[in-house]
Amino acid sequence: MSDEAARLAAFRKDIAAWIDEACPASLRGRALGEDSIVWGGKGWAFAHADQKDWFDAAVAKGMTAPMWPTEVGGAGLTRPEEKIYREEMARLNAPPPLESFGLWMLGPALLHFGTPEQKAMHLPPVVRGEIRWCQGYSEPGAGSDLANVQTRAEDMGDHWLVNGQKIWTSYADKADWIFALVRTDRSAPKHKGISFMLIDMASEGVTTRPIRLISGKSPFCETFFDNVKVPKDYGAGGSAIVGELNRGWDVAKYLLTHEREMIGGGARGLLGGRSMGEFIGSLEESVAQDPVIRAEAMALEVDSLAFALTMERYKDRAEGGKGVGDASAMLKYYGTELNKRRYELLMSASGSAGVEWDGPHGSLAPEWLRTKANSIEGGTSEVMLDILSKRVLGMPSS
Repeated sequence: MSDEAARLAAFRKDIAAWIDEACPASLRGRALGEDSIVWGGKGWAFAHADQKDWFDAAVAKGMTAPMWPTEVGGAGLTRPEEKIYREEMARLNAPPPLESFGLWMLGPALLHFGTPEQKAMHLPPVVRGEIRWCQGYSEPGAGSDLANVQTRAEDMGDHWLVNGQKIWTSYADKADWIFALVRTDRSAPKHKGISFMLIDMASEGVTTRPIRLISGKSPFCETFFDNVKVPKDYGAGGSAIVGELNRGWDVAKYLLTHEREMIGGGARGLLGGRSMGEFIGSLEESVAQDPVIRAEAMALEVDSLAFALTMERYKDRAEGGKGVGDASAMLKYYGTELNKRRYELLMSASGSAGVEWDGPHGSLAPEWLRTKANSIEGGTSEVMLDILSKRVLGMPSS
């Protein structure tokens, strides 16, 4: 065994022991429904003591952001170590101690484009779950055509004056801050003149309005900016603009690769850590033994494993913080379509119980309805296929 292999084997043993000790048994193997996810933020309240204990232990060890630098509160793990950590988390059926758009999207963008002051101000509170972020990209007239954003930020000397509207802003009504695309040069072409801005949601003039979905839940909101004053400089926290002024599209594209990778790799909640085969086997024998159901379940299981390996391969390629580039469109497209297949099969296998709003296998019907949005959010499946054809396969435009 090489020295590196021996080191990683020792790391696996240590991290497994830590997870086993730090994560209460009551949390393991539970389906990750909305009520069991720790989102953090100023208004966050833990569901019970075990959830807080697991969160506190992870924060103390930097494991809410395992690959982030230790100076901002992360654990500073290497890519092989992080992979082992996730494998041991899955083996022990331990839930993530913290989920947030700050971890998935803003953090990688700040680590890549942010100034030392911006990183010092914004990243540690994300790691500690103290600040909850939301994303201000889509607008009523700029969904798939994201570069057509019209929310504007006017230069008023010592501050920006922001006016406009965002839509489909996930959890905006619960967020403390928002990272938003705003137009700072209205005379420039649409891909130019956009800046990536950080705005405190407590600022005067910021309001939100939840959007009720067909599933009955309201994760999305409309967000309004009415003469919102955003300081150009947060003092020790640096500029409100991430990256270069009027070059926010560069930051937006980089962040989108992480968002699409995150969406594509979703769909963990309902099965509670079990495989599709195990879930089907838990149903009535007549269903579990149905040859069509079994064949579809096994085909889906194989495709899911193949996709998981593909995700790992691209994460390995992205080591060093460069992201996965345009390949994120492929991961997002296939992952969301796979998720829709998964829930279609679950609905079929559950029979009449599947249409119950709160059936014996969880809230399957609302979850199934929610998957329909997977192929819209973060860029529609049609847009992903267009990116793949032009930028990955090099096909000519029609």
